[in-house]
Amino acid sequence: MIRVVLPYHLRNLARVDGEVQLETASSVTLRSVLDALEARHPVLRGTIRDHVTLRRRPFVRFFACKEDLSNEPPETKLPDAVESGAEPFLIVGAMAGG
Repeated sequence: MIRVVLPYHLRNLARVDGEVQLETASSVTLRSVLDALEARHPVLRGTIRDHVTLRRRPFVRFFACKEDLSNEPPETKLPDAVESGAEPFLIVGAMAGG
């Protein structure tokens, strides 16, 4: 089971409290987790990734085990601790400005 932590505004949009728990049928990659999340909560389609290109939206970041995976390819396998559910996969809304 994969644990996913969403930022506040996406939790509100998906109408979930706390973490989202997902099952993935294939190996646990960035793509498989995001596919499973969007399949379970269709309202999130297009909010995390572009509808057409499936590329990460600007100002959305991905973290796992204190590692920034935002610029990694979608086929990147997530750490074993995330796959086992010991650590969550974090989707974070980045901030800009100075």
